[in-house]
Amino acid sequence: MTSPEPQSPAPQPSEPESKDRVHRSAPAIAGGVLLLAITGWLGIDAIVSGEGRTPWLALAVLLLVVPLVIAFTLRPAVYAGDDRLRIRNPFRIVVVPWGQVASLRSAYSNEVLTESGAKYQLWAVPVSLRARKKAARREMRATAQARREMGRGKGHPDKDFPVDIDQEVMRMRGGLGGGLGRGSVSEGPARAETDRIMDDLRGLHEARHDVESARGEVTVRWAYEVLAPALAGAVLLLVLVVMG
Repeated sequence: MTSPEPQSPAPQPSEPESKDRVHRSAPAIAGGVLLLAITGWLGIDAIVSGEGRTPWLALAVLLLVVPLVIAFTLRPAVYAGDDRLRIRNPFRIVVVPWGQVASLRSAYSNEVLTESGAKYQLWAVPVSLRARKKAARREMRATAQARREMGRGKGHPDKDFPVDIDQEVMRMRGGLGGGLGRGSVSEGPARAETDRIMDDLRGLHEARHDVESARGEVTVRWAYEVLAPALAGAVLLLVLVVMG
């Protein structure tokens, strides 16, 4: 009597890999689509109905302008993964492992600084001073309203007394089950959207900086798919202008 062959254990399903978090600028995308629509309409009309050198000039301008519009509006993106930060800027793609990131800095632009001292701007996460001011005003209004409501509740309107104003502001946002329902307790203080993104990137950097899989070298690649057609358009336009 033969003993049954031992069955190999069923393969365990592999855990799905975490996807990169993608950050892009919605206003830049909207502006890019509008510019491409206007440029395409004018350029194609000049190519179809133009006379003499006009179609060639229009073609040269399209070759030059369209890649540049795409590069500065639709192309920029920041991909934040568990092991590295991939920055797609207008003319370059920079991959920085979290172990090589020294800091993420926000001033008049958002930047990543590497351990070697290199600095790369995050084009897809632009700083908006106007958004920062709006967030600050929103926070001040919420705090002032919290003080007024707490004052009325205690019977001492517009007077200072020991209360937790931050907790009251969060309650008014809906985080503590009441108030005006303007958000959730996880939102914290009002901040501009790009500042929130930078906070998330800093948190990811702190969590993954010392992980073995997040080590490696910084790589930089030029975006030849953008530079080549733009250069061709510039050369063609220059030739047409010189030829008169």
